[in-house]
Amino acid sequence: MNASEFFALPPSLARFAPFFPADVPPWEWLKKIGLALASVEYGHHALAIPPGVHLEGKVWLDRSVRLPPYATIIGPAWIGAGTEIRPGAFIRGNVIAGEGCVLGNASEFKNCLLLDGVQAPHYNYVGDSILGNKAHLGAGVICSNLRLDQGEVVVRLPAGPVGTGLRKFGAVLGDKAEVGCNAVLNPGSLLGPRALVMPCTPFSGYLPAATIARSRTAITTLPRRD
Repeated sequence: MNASEFFALPPSLARFAPFFPADVPPWEWLKKIGLALASVEYGHHALAIPPGVHLEGKVWLDRSVRLPPYATIIGPAWIGAGTEIRPGAFIRGNVIAGEGCVLGNASEFKNCLLLDGVQAPHYNYVGDSILGNKAHLGAGVICSNLRLDQGEVVVRLPAGPVGTGLRKFGAVLGDKAEVGCNAVLNPGSLLGPRALVMPCTPFSGYLPAATIARSRTAITTLPRRD
């Protein structure tokens, strides 16, 4: 299972391409976020920083980023063009966001990669996770990243369980994947492109592309769209 089965790194993040090869398991990208950010030359911000926005450490903001009256951004962090950061957002290190994303109000982001057009607009936790192009989280969605026994996160694939070597690993969402309000993605969840988890659903394991998870036992295939 390779990253290319879930998403493609967009042109806006081409500078990071050496760190995120398409032919490795997608969770391997999580291990490279810090290295990718270390390759950035951080300079002065070209946009005005509102008094209530706290910046700490190495933070790169495109001049077209929309900042709220108050938020906390702790580096290293790289935020791409046209991305909107909403009030109360807490970005706390090792975060890369591409173009046109929404990092929502009262939402927390940590060690994550958001490709272009990601929407995480309301009360979300995105930790140790990768969200593909135009992936969307409904209000209150949690990407849980730590097992209760704090052991290694193992992904449950159709061919059998696979160790990731990670103690913290939230979720991988393919391009245009959708997660409904107040759903919980348990550690090591994998959602293929256009996969959909219904609201208030606790999900674990692997959800293939273009399928719907309605509960732990009900999965429906979506019709094809041209």
